[in-house]
Amino acid sequence: MATKTKADAAAPKTGGIHAPVQPSAELGAVVGNEKLPRSQVISKVWDYIKSNNLQNPENKREIIADEKLKKVFGRDKVTMFEMNKYISQHVKA
Repeated sequence: MATKTKADAAAPKTGGIHAPVQPSAELGAVVGNEKLPRSQVISKVWDYIKSNNLQNPENKREIIADEKLKKVFGRDKVTMFEMNKYISQHVKA
């Protein structure tokens, strides 16, 4: 079994959540159309939700979709736990 060196640890991560993904046109309307790591896609969606005040004030775990997010989620409301499932359908490696 090979051991990791300091150079290996310093190398940029390119797999999993760090792998760049291409947003669909619908998701691109929210996060932009450039390839981004999945973690940044999620972060930009959250920035969009917060800047447009789309969290249910009575239940902050619920996101009330505007027209752009309805095209991504396919529904009027989702919970923050369901959100990643719908976003995953709108990105490709």
